[in-house]
Amino acid sequence: MARKDILEPVAATVSIVVAACAGLKLDSARSMLARLSNYPTVRTMQTKSFLELADVKLVAAAAEAEAIKNNWAVTIAIADDGGNLLWLQRLDGAAAISAHIAPAKAHASALGRRESKGYEDMINAGRTAFLSAPTVQGLLEGGVPIVKDGHVIGAVGVSGVKANEDAQVAKAGVAALGL
Repeated sequence: MARKDILEPVAATVSIVVAACAGLKLDSARSMLARLSNYPTVRTMQTKSFLELADVKLVAAAAEAEAIKNNWAVTIAIADDGGNLLWLQRLDGAAAISAHIAPAKAHASALGRRESKGYEDMINAGRTAFLSAPTVQGLLEGGVPIVKDGHVIGAVGVSGVKANEDAQVAKAGVAALGL
């Protein structure tokens, strides 16, 4: 429904209330109300999927399997669409700092609705001003969004090995959902 279609009925309803409060003729208010009958009274909202615990466990298991297969000590973080941490798993041998970097990558990817590599590339290309963006951290390759039906429903962030390897682990986790 176009924005105009939403705003016109609201404006007409407000006009009726104003007319009634101002003591104007009730017939004018009824005329406005009659025009409202041309508009649908029920609006269908879009729906959006979300990650359930079973999904998160599946993603984490697939990412862990990819890391173990390659003998990579990493930390795996999974966030919801708002960047809120749902899962954090630090594999044996992963550096302590990776437990801070992986969630930041997931957060950046979820909020930005794109792979965190895009931010790293942008900054490396000279747009260093982006480093001052509020609440954005983890602007390094290794954050991958989880997209279902065109909506970002979460993200996976991985840290601990080379950037492209972090991304490989994160993508393996996302792929397990079969979206």
